[in-house]
Amino acid sequence: MSISNKNATLDIALGNIDKKFRERIIDTYLELKHRGFKAAYSKEFDGAGISAGKFCETIFRFLENELKGSYTPFASPISNLAAELIKIEQLPKTAGNESLRLIIPRSLVVIYTLRNKRGIGHVGGDIEANEIDLSTMTKLSDWIIAELIRVYHKMSFEDAQAVVDSLNSKEIPAVWEINGKKRVLQKGLEYKDKVLLLLYSDINNSCAVEDLCDWTEYKNASRFRNGLLTGMHQDGLIEYDTEVQYAHLSPLGIAEVEQRILKMA
Repeated sequence: MSISNKNATLDIALGNIDKKFRERIIDTYLELKHRGFKAAYSKEFDGAGISAGKFCETIFRFLENELKGSYTPFASPISNLAAELIKIEQLPKTAGNESLRLIIPRSLVVIYTLRNKRGIGHVGGDIEANEIDLSTMTKLSDWIIAELIRVYHKMSFEDAQAVVDSLNSKEIPAVWEINGKKRVLQKGLEYKDKVLLLLYSDINNSCAVEDLCDWTEYKNASRFRNGLLTGMHQDGLIEYDTEVQYAHLSPLGIAEVEQRILKMA
């Protein structure tokens, strides 16, 4: 799913939130997700940390406005976000929804603490940023967005999470999605690597064999199935389900993409 499509989906799902907050929430969330994915294989965590900070401060201002009727202007700095979030937690029950008053603020504190205290987005941190910290931050941001969708569109959490899950296809510059199809733009790749990259770009790391054959522009469908995919299955790179004609990326295949193919781009 392209960035523009993700933006449109969230704009609808968060449609009951005032536009001045909705647009900033969407922009900072998608920026965090994009930079977070990139950092997972580039090991450059600073950008993800900066985006996490922007996301937290944007959500905080939204909570202020919803629960207090006014908010810190976007042009004004927030000197101690954690302390300000504690003030949100201390508001009376009558101020608003419990998720807005308690659960989301506490989630933001975790994200912001990881961002500030684990070396993410800062020079000279005591502990080097790593994948676990980043994964925690991005998963919490997913939860916060899902919760906002649930509250403001009166969805079940499961339905709200389904919307978020639909946004989570990986943003890989080498894979271009258009009109429901995907194309591998990275030059010089073997068909095997194209298959691995296409599977990796899917949120579930799986795809119909027919689509893979079409998207890699492999000319012989029978040879694609019985030669290429069967060989990749035997090598442990994929699980090729011949009964339903679906391919699933294995942990070995994921490692191959992250440790070799993405670094070639």
